[in-house]
Order: sequence, then C-alpha cells, then structure tokens
Amino acid sequence: MFLVVVLDQLTKWRVITTFMLYESHEVLPGFFNLTYLRNTGAAFGFLAGDHGMWRQVLFVGIAVVALIFMFTAFFHFRKQGMLFVYGLGLIGGGAVGNLLDRLRFGSVIDFFDFYIKGHHWPAFNVADSAICVGVGMFLLGSFIHSDKE
Repeated sequence: MFLVVVLDQLTKWRVITTFMLYESHEVLPGFFNLTYLRNTGAAFGFLAGDHGMWRQVLFVGIAVVALIFMFTAFFHFRKQGMLFVYGLGLIGGGAVGNLLDRLRFGSVIDFFDFYIKGHHWPAFNVADSAICVGVGMFLLGSFIHSDKE
C-alpha cells in the first residue's frame, strides 16, 4: 500500500512540476500521451461538472469509508490468501493516493492518456491503475477460493 502511495504521489509531482495544465507530450504516436489533467469528478469524470463543497465532502467521505472497510476486510481476507492481501493493498494505496490529491488540490491529477484516432480512454493515474489491478486480483482470488469450496 505504501509503495503505491509513494509511486502515485511522485509521478503526480513530476507531472505537476514539469507540465502546464492541459499540456501533452506524445509518447507513442497515435496511441499514448502524457497529458496533465485535473479531474474534479470521480471515475470517468462522474460529477465533474458539479461545483460546490458538497461534492468534495462526498468524495472524501466515500474514500474514508472505503478505507475503513478495506482495513477491516483485511483481517478477514488475509487468511484467504495473498491475492486478497495484495489486492486490498493496491486498492487501499490507490484510494489513499487519490484522497491525498482531493485534500490538497480539490481534484485528482491524471496524466495517462491512451487513444486510437480521435477516441480517448478517460485519462488516469498510478492510483487508478493500482485500484483496477487490485480489484482484478481480488476477483481472481474470489474465483479461485470459490472453486476450493
């Protein structure tokens, strides 16, 4: 979990100190750019257009509740196998990384920009990637564990 938070915050710091907002650098032509964006919403920009303190309180509150749930779930799932432990660690690290952004900036720093022709996948960051991989590991562990029962 700690490694995810450190890697996430270091990459975001590098983007913030190197790029201007909305600046983009082509990495793989026609497929991948590094682009400095700020997401005021949740996943895929959900509620990004809404303004006001309620949105910030909602997102921070959800993150805190999720972290409390993951902390308590850890004690149950650690007996089930390492996929659960590492999965929860990745999810928790990603949640903390994005929570730190919301508390510091009021938005989440995104910069991975994948696209094909004019079709862009919503930009994301290391924390988002860790959450996705962690959920995948958790689901895989659930399938493996259900086959044993």
